[in-house]
Amino acid sequence: MRKRPYEELETALIQFSKKRPMSLILPCLYSELQGPALENIIDELVKVPYLEEIIIGLDRANKEEFDHAKKYFNRLPQHHRILWNDGPRMRALDKLLIDESIAPREMGKGRNAWYCFGYFNASDRSEAVALHDCDIVTYSRHMLARLFYPVVDPTFNFKFCKGYYYRADDKKLNGRVVRLLVTPLLRTLKRFFGSDFFLEYLDSFRYPLAGEFSMRADVTKTIRIPSDWSLEIGILSEVSRTNAVGRICQVDIADRYDHKHQLLSEEDPNAGLSKMSTEISRAIFSKLATNGVVFSRGVIRSIKAAYYRSALDFLDQYYSDAVINGLTLDRHIEEQAVDLFAANVYRAGEMFLDNPMQVPTIPSWKRVVSAIPDFYQKLLEAVEVDNA
Repeated sequence: MRKRPYEELETALIQFSKKRPMSLILPCLYSELQGPALENIIDELVKVPYLEEIIIGLDRANKEEFDHAKKYFNRLPQHHRILWNDGPRMRALDKLLIDESIAPREMGKGRNAWYCFGYFNASDRSEAVALHDCDIVTYSRHMLARLFYPVVDPTFNFKFCKGYYYRADDKKLNGRVVRLLVTPLLRTLKRFFGSDFFLEYLDSFRYPLAGEFSMRADVTKTIRIPSDWSLEIGILSEVSRTNAVGRICQVDIADRYDHKHQLLSEEDPNAGLSKMSTEISRAIFSKLATNGVVFSRGVIRSIKAAYYRSALDFLDQYYSDAVINGLTLDRHIEEQAVDLFAANVYRAGEMFLDNPMQVPTIPSWKRVVSAIPDFYQKLLEAVEVDNA
């Protein structure tokens, strides 16, 4: 397949940016400042000529670490601001939201991204925004150019773009949660509930858990996103609720992609891929329920059993794929993952049935400014003082 050189894409994006400025959101943990992945990402972003603004959401940082982060990101030539999510000013704003019962319920990537979307809306510098992770080992600026292009080219009609890529390195297949949980679970649910629009829609994405996406500014004001590991599934769900499918697209952003790999965490259901698989499964069940699907414990048990068989069948296919392409795939480790995911599919179903009234998403920014009309101004002021 032929791809346009990134220099050609960037030349076009510079022209598009005159009428449709672009911002980038980087949600990160302070610990990621210590690794080589983010260092390379910043090296690449320094050379990006079309960005109007970079918004960095910083989690798990004390005052000394925040001061270090300001120096770390200072070489970015673009206008940039850091949201110190653990700082006293952001905590004070969080208290305002808690008092109105509209605050994110838990720390995590979703909460971080949500506050960054809020700052993006408040700053009002751009017409489009992209978000990507800060642990991408194979990052290049070509990824960002391809991610932005569909939502800023004035001859296109897209409002949301999802990135995807082939999850393998030189030695083995990666992407276990998509391969062994999301895809077989979606196929199982389609057998139970027929050709449901939401299930078909999610299954149409080549890599639904990719953390890279872009969108027009108006989309960020209306979507309600999860605060937990189901951020990517939640955003895809919300975008389809508020936009015609014809305005949603996906684009391949890399021939090779690698990032920090999570542990399976069989012994701790609140960590690693164990926590992720539970929260993703619960998010899918919750969305189906809002579409009128009725669940019971018997149905959840049947789904778990059918999913388990489907996941093992997929494992056989991936094993063949790995062998013919000269990659390694450890059947024992893969089946351990399937065993854990099957248990967590059932656990997620029980959690949903035990607490069906729990609101799974953070309120939209439209609701926030309705409840607290001057919240954007307060957010801008807090971030400016922190970054001074």
